[in-house]
Amino acid sequence: MQIEKFQLSNGLTVMAEINPDALSLALGFFVRTGSRDETPAESGVSHFLEHMLFKGTEKRTVMDVNLEFDQMGAKYNAFTSEENTVYYACVLPEYQAQVTELWADLLRPSLRQEDFDVEKGVILEEIAMYKDMPHFDVIDRCRSEHYQGWPVGNSVLGSEESINALTSQQMRDYFERRYSPDNIILACSGKIDLELLKQQAQELCGWWKPFKPTRQLEAYVGTGTDQRIANANVQRDHICLMTQGPSAQDDYRYAAAILAGVVGDEGNSRMHWALVDNALADCAVFDFEALDGQGHYYSYISCDPANTDKVLAIVKDIFAQIRENGITEDELQAGKNKLASVRIISGEVPMGRLVPLGMDMVYRSEYRSIKDELDAINAVSLEQVSQMLTQFPLDVVTITTLGPQK
Repeated sequence: MQIEKFQLSNGLTVMAEINPDALSLALGFFVRTGSRDETPAESGVSHFLEHMLFKGTEKRTVMDVNLEFDQMGAKYNAFTSEENTVYYACVLPEYQAQVTELWADLLRPSLRQEDFDVEKGVILEEIAMYKDMPHFDVIDRCRSEHYQGWPVGNSVLGSEESINALTSQQMRDYFERRYSPDNIILACSGKIDLELLKQQAQELCGWWKPFKPTRQLEAYVGTGTDQRIANANVQRDHICLMTQGPSAQDDYRYAAAILAGVVGDEGNSRMHWALVDNALADCAVFDFEALDGQGHYYSYISCDPANTDKVLAIVKDIFAQIRENGITEDELQAGKNKLASVRIISGEVPMGRLVPLGMDMVYRSEYRSIKDELDAINAVSLEQVSQMLTQFPLDVVTITTLGPQK
């Protein structure tokens, strides 16, 4: 395994994990921008812009883009979150030059007005689709309530109102502010030709103009409010609870991930045995999300409205027990094993390594091997979990319930 990192004069960072024995390569551009970087008038523009990159450039039409990926046999896509927009592809090694040139071209899109007008309808359909998915809707609403007025709570999709009002010029202005080379990581994993990568990075991306994007990073505890939203189209209560956790830069993030599994792993956890196994809920999970300078735990529970009060009382009791007594040695070891298994299994192929490789650079400007991750997971102790709970005690819990009118 060979690790190479270099930076162009305009600030673009390139990170490569080279495995000469791999049979494929994965490559992605990680743009440090998302809904938390939008103004209210731009709500949803990051995700909309992600769609627009596939609409073509001055050199390529949307059909050209699709055909070129297809002819390479590429597995490709993109995603937008609260703080990152990622474009990636996995191909056979002989297509490294072609896929690198294609993505570099797409990262400087034409943003044509006619494409913008058509894609706006696609985005509005996507917003409507997710509103019909209570699981997504309640988590999105709870995040907005938890971070009320704080950028991390901005909706990734935006709203019908913000998307309808958005103009192509606003999108171009946002692109000019955020898609700076010093705000982008080019990450690669697998059977990489390093000299070709260096040559193409300079030729294809070296001319991009830098312009120093900024981001509000202060941590936020949360509102701790409790709201119920009536929806005549659902029969179950869909509940989300959110509380503060460690950030992506915090060493406690490993302890937090293990704790989340102990509390709310889908198949074997305190919430599973207290709620699902006892037929009080059909789904009860608890997860951890580490963000830039901020983090949170969040849960999703689906149950009969008649059981909601009892379910919430049990969850609050689980939180209280965790705060008071922590977790057991057996729970800690099981949590370590599950987290380590996920990291190892996904990391066995270049595509599985790409996102961790890119995100380590985005959040901490560092390279971490799978061994580094396993060592950090295995080093978590009961004392560290206890220390983390002292700093992030599961005290301020925001609750959003989406269900039928009572």
